[in-house]
Amino acid sequence: MILALDIGNSNIVIGCCTDDKILFSERISTDQSATAFEYAMIINNILQMYNIERADISGAAISCVVPSLTNTLKAAIKKSVDCDALIVGPGIKTGVKIACQNPAQLGADLVVDTVAGINCYGAPLIIVDMGTATTISAVDKDGSYMGTVIMPGVMISLNSLVGGTAQLPKIPLEKPDTVIGTNTVDCMKSGIMYGTASNIDGMIDRIREEMGQDARVVATGGLAPRIIPLCRHEITVDDELLLKGLMIIYNKNK
Repeated sequence: MILALDIGNSNIVIGCCTDDKILFSERISTDQSATAFEYAMIINNILQMYNIERADISGAAISCVVPSLTNTLKAAIKKSVDCDALIVGPGIKTGVKIACQNPAQLGADLVVDTVAGINCYGAPLIIVDMGTATTISAVDKDGSYMGTVIMPGVMISLNSLVGGTAQLPKIPLEKPDTVIGTNTVDCMKSGIMYGTASNIDGMIDRIREEMGQDARVVATGGLAPRIIPLCRHEITVDDELLLKGLMIIYNKNK
């Protein structure tokens, strides 16, 4: 059984994988001030919730876009389950050809998304990952990673809108009844929810045109289940894409 952690700017996804199956997936808040011991306690509590013993864990894998936390979580895993975690980065076998200008700049999460996307859905493929930032990655018919679009994430956009104005309130991320809002809150809901969905639809059209291929689209990330159903394109939502990718990469490198 493999312990998999995807460390993002806002959340850390923790899951266990075995025999090509995700046993569970949980999200905790990313806290750069937390110690390895504190994270180890969190990991232990989650494992206990799912009745998983430390002895059941034979390995671990980490993808991280917060460099200051990589060693902290590696140490936490060592304390918690006594495993040396595989860190996704340069020198790790992924099976994916990176065709962009500077592969070293590519985020570990995007590599992991791509590995899982190709293995689970084939190529050509467009991958939408909705986290702190929203990324849209393109994979050509040969399975080569072409590049990415990076946009402000939903919460960054919403917080910027509220923080940069005098009278706009904080709102929940809920679908409004109509696109044309008739009160301030619904106007903002429409802009954030339908505006983001339309943005994604439009970028898919442009990426497909540039690729010259009718690529399939898969979406992941904490906010994908709220936004993607509002899109007009056919998009598969896969909440476990990153954990699947970590499991595949671990198996390639063990």
